[in-house]
Amino acid sequence: MPFQDITPDIRAAAPELRGRLLANQEMAGLTWFRVGGPAQILFTPADEADLAYLLGKLPAEIPVTVVGLGSNLIVRDGGIPGVVIRLAGKAFGEIAREDGDRLRAGTAVPDVKVARAAADASLAGLAFYRGIPGCIGGALRMNAGAHGGETTDVLVEARGVTRKGEILTLSHADMGFSYRSSTAPADIIFTSALFQGRPGDQAAILAEMERVTSAREAAQPIKERTGGSTFKNPEGGKAWQLIDAAGCRGLRIGGAQVSEMHCNFLINTGGATAADIEGLGEEVRRRVKDNSGYELHWEIKRLGVAA
Repeated sequence: MPFQDITPDIRAAAPELRGRLLANQEMAGLTWFRVGGPAQILFTPADEADLAYLLGKLPAEIPVTVVGLGSNLIVRDGGIPGVVIRLAGKAFGEIAREDGDRLRAGTAVPDVKVARAAADASLAGLAFYRGIPGCIGGALRMNAGAHGGETTDVLVEARGVTRKGEILTLSHADMGFSYRSSTAPADIIFTSALFQGRPGDQAAILAEMERVTSAREAAQPIKERTGGSTFKNPEGGKAWQLIDAAGCRGLRIGGAQVSEMHCNFLINTGGATAADIEGLGEEVRRRVKDNSGYELHWEIKRLGVAA
């Protein structure tokens, strides 16, 4: 069942809005799992000022959700009520080199492009982003990392817009990074980030990126419909080993399956629903808890309502 179309109300509240509003926009095509219901409203802002304008005018009772590339995301089958914001285009997709061996990137920039831009500029320290299947906005929110590097290692500051439409700059300390998380205010929608590199040998940086690529291709089901790493590694253990030990490798519910290649990945084998994928993840958590006593916590974000 579609949501109520509230675009006339939003346009009445924010008549100078320049971005695109789409009612009942399907989200499945915007997620790597290719599942999920519609966004009640999908908003693509023209730029940071347009985003701030909408948020400042939007009634407080309308929920706001932000999504990136959809790589680490399950949208539930009933869809997402309220306004879903997706940053895209030139305003949020540029990378620029700055003084002091730094790069500034919009939060719609894929992580891999930051790694490539750093290599082009002979800046070391950012090659690990080659192995992260997402965009910079998500990397900031979850302190994304791989292959020995994390966002906390290279971030100088992040810029964003609050739910009230205020534009803020957060220092590294303000972000409160820890393993796969941050304590940055939940209502901030990040718009750009400044990263610190260091002078390096371009050939060595490219070789490191190739090593990351080869390791990822050899160990992860990157050609499948997947959401990346499903669960955080618990303290003192590795999620994939605990899942394997609990007998979950290859486990299926509907069209969803625990990857045979890397069992901390769930895949849509074709025809899966969001409920299949999330239900499979919860079954894996239950079996791991029963088998080892470890409680796995989701790394993949789950948004919206059940059908």
